[in-house]
Amino acid sequence: MPSIRQILGAVAVSMVAVTTALPALPKISPQMRRAYDAGVLARKNLLESRQNPATGLPDGLTDVDILEFALTAENLETAFYQQGFAKFQDSDFAALGLTATDITNLKSIGGTEQTHVTTLTSAIAGAGTAPVQPCTYNFGFTTAAAMVATAGVLENIGVSAYLAAAPLVKTPAILTVAAEIVTVEARHQTFIRTASKAAAIPSAFDTPLGIRAVFTLAAGFISSCPSGSNLAITPFPALTMTAGAPAAASTNGTIAAGTAVQVTTAATGATNCAFVNGGLPGGAAFTQFSNGACTVPQNLAGITYLHLTSSAPADNTLTDAITVAGPMVMQIS
Repeated sequence: MPSIRQILGAVAVSMVAVTTALPALPKISPQMRRAYDAGVLARKNLLESRQNPATGLPDGLTDVDILEFALTAENLETAFYQQGFAKFQDSDFAALGLTATDITNLKSIGGTEQTHVTTLTSAIAGAGTAPVQPCTYNFGFTTAAAMVATAGVLENIGVSAYLAAAPLVKTPAILTVAAEIVTVEARHQTFIRTASKAAAIPSAFDTPLGIRAVFTLAAGFISSCPSGSNLAITPFPALTMTAGAPAAASTNGTIAAGTAVQVTTAATGATNCAFVNGGLPGGAAFTQFSNGACTVPQNLAGITYLHLTSSAPADNTLTDAITVAGPMVMQIS
């Protein structure tokens, strides 16, 4: 079986007649830099011209758009681990009960995320498109425990993003690459859960999460992005747990089925709560949104994404068209 780099190399060749190598920005000539910047500007203008306010997404998503979206997520994850390991010492993780082997494995996750970035960047550049650049991030963790807990959430979001993007990919070779990455992201999450003494396999199914929903979660960590790195995706209004309510998964807590969860958002017009979980018929379970609260449905467990919606479809299918706010990540017991 060809390697991931061989597959991406073949994809790049098939997309353009002449493949150009990715410029190493610190070493390129002024002429090359101007050409690269022009490509970034052209990419930005093209995306903005395709922005559809009705959908919050660019019209006519291409396979390269999907790769750019994946690179956006991988840039975020890479920065997350780089900042976390720069901030905390091995002794901070050991104090959480992690062994020396656990700490080594945790650090290796950051290395594989960087490899994903390098590979996707090369493929996008090889296809004649300017890759999106890393943004400035604010992860807000103040303790090693908070970093590890957030890492588990980010890895799960990554799995959900690749699952939802897969049906949009038209090129079989790119789909193979996405599958090769998503299985590694799943291993990341399982390791983090195991090292945190949480259930290694919280549910029988993972959950696809749409592009706008994933970008909404990512946007909470992004302070600013360089020109040309805006994917012309409009995030939904943020949804957060009200202070004093049960702890969300971002703080490594769990919420019991049947619990009334208080949430807050700047959005208006919500009538229902949609709990999105891969094991549900139709993909979601809807309950009434009343007095700022949602009741967690019975018979629901594992990592779940909560959205506020303007209706509750009979087929239990959540769409962007009815999404009012969210998602928010929850761990349901």
